[in-house]
Amino acid sequence: MTEKECTHLPRGMFCNRTLNLGAVRAIGYDMDYTLIHYRMQSWEECAYRYIKEELSRDRWPVEHLVFDSDLVTRGLVIDIELGNVVKANRFGYVKRAYHGTRPLDFEGQRRSYQRVLVDLSEGRWHFLNTLFSISEACLFMQLVDLLDEGRVPGAIGYEDLFRRVRRAADEAHMEGRLKSEIIADPGRFIQPDGDIPLALLDQKNAGKKVMIISNSELSYAAPMLSYAFDPFLPKPNTWRDLFDIIIVGARKPGFFSNKMPAFEVVDVERGLLREHRGPLKPGSIYMGANAMLIEESLGLNGEEILYVGDHIFTDVNVSKNILRWRTALVLRELEDEIAAMERFQPQQTELENLMETKAEMEARYCELRLIAQRIQKHYGPAPVGMDLPEIQRKLAELHAKIVQIDQQIAPLAQAASQLLNSHWGPLMRTGVDKSHLARQVERYADIYTSRVSNFLYVSPFAFLRSSRGNLPHDPVCRPR
Repeated sequence: MTEKECTHLPRGMFCNRTLNLGAVRAIGYDMDYTLIHYRMQSWEECAYRYIKEELSRDRWPVEHLVFDSDLVTRGLVIDIELGNVVKANRFGYVKRAYHGTRPLDFEGQRRSYQRVLVDLSEGRWHFLNTLFSISEACLFMQLVDLLDEGRVPGAIGYEDLFRRVRRAADEAHMEGRLKSEIIADPGRFIQPDGDIPLALLDQKNAGKKVMIISNSELSYAAPMLSYAFDPFLPKPNTWRDLFDIIIVGARKPGFFSNKMPAFEVVDVERGLLREHRGPLKPGSIYMGANAMLIEESLGLNGEEILYVGDHIFTDVNVSKNILRWRTALVLRELEDEIAAMERFQPQQTELENLMETKAEMEARYCELRLIAQRIQKHYGPAPVGMDLPEIQRKLAELHAKIVQIDQQIAPLAQAASQLLNSHWGPLMRTGVDKSHLARQVERYADIYTSRVSNFLYVSPFAFLRSSRGNLPHDPVCRPR
C-alpha cells in the first residue's frame, strides 16, 4: 500500500500542513484515546453512572435517566445561556440545534441564532473537545428537560446546571472509583491495537525520541499501558521499553506553558517520588515536569518535535500556539465516517448531479424573470423571438421541473445529513460546508488520523504534503 493510496482510506494519514517526518526528531504521545483507545460506550456509560450518583446526593431526580451515546458527538457546542447543544459550520453559524433532547425547528433555531455566531472565546460556549465529553453532554441535555419542567431542586438556570454536571464529573474522577473499576476489568473498557507497538518501534529505531506525556497518574497509566501493549511485545520487554521519556500527571495544558517541577518515580510499586533537577534521564518515569524541560533535555525545540493527542485544545492547540511543536490529532470516529461516506458514494454522486441540474434550471429561471421584468417595466434591450406570454409559460415549466427535482433531492439530502449519527450527521461536515470541528482540526492539527497505528502506513522518514486548497473562483475542469 503506497502512502498516496493510504490517504484515501479510513486508516489514512491526512495532512493540513506539509510535514517532513524525517525532520522530526522526537514524537510525544498522549495516552487516553490516543495510545489507548477505549470502548466509548462502556467507558462513558460507566462515567455517566458515577455522575448520576454524585447528582443524586443533591436529591436531583436522575435515577430514571439512561445513557444515550447517540445523543451527542464530539465537536458539538453547548450553549449554557439557552440550554442548547448546537452544531455550527466553520464560520460559527448554527446549522442544527437541540434544546435539551428535542431538536429546535427551523423557526425556533432562527429566533435563537439569527444574529449569533459561535465564538469559543466567549464563556457562553463550551466545545466538546473529546470523547470524554459524551457522558457529561448527554446528561446535561436530559437535565435541561427536567429543569424546564421545574423538577431540578436548587438549580437556578442552564449555566448552573452545566457547572453542576461538570463538577459532578470531576468529583467522580477525583474519588477514583471510576478508574478503579476500569483497572479491575480493562478488557471491558480497552480496545487493544496490537499494531501500535510496532509503529512506535519503527519511530524509535529510526532515531526519534519517543515520549508519552499523559495527565493520568501512574497508578492508572501503568496497568492500562501494560494491558494494551505488553501482550504484543517479546518477553521480557514491557511498555516502558517503547518510550525514551515517560511523563505522567503532566497537568496539561499548563504543562506546555508553565515551568512546573518534575518528580522522578523512584519506586513504581509504591509510587515513591523525589524532586528531580537537571535533564530528564532515559528510561525513568517522571510526574509533572514541563515542555521546556523536555526541549532542554533533548536539545530540540519547535518543529523538531511532534505531539500526538486526541484533545483539540489541551493537546494540539496549546502545544502549537505556545511552543510551535508540530501536531497530530487522533479522531477515532473518522474511520466510521469515511466508511459511511464510501458506502454512500453512489447516492452522493446522484445527489451532486441533481444539484447541478437544479442549479442550471435556477440560473435559467432567474434569467427569464429578469427578461420578463424588463418587458413589464419597459426598459433595457428587447428580447428576440420571445414575448411576455411565452416567457411566463417557460417560467411555469421550469418551476414545475425544479419542484420535481427538489422531491428527488430531499430524501438523498436527508440521508447525507444523517451519516454517522442520525441526530447530527457527519463529524466533519454540516450540509455542504465544513463543520466547526473540521475548522478546529484544520487550524490546529498539522496532520490528523483515526489511530496511532496508522503511522505504519507512512515511514518515519515520509514527507507528508498537504493538498492544494480549493477556492470558489478556481477553474473547474469538466469532461467534454
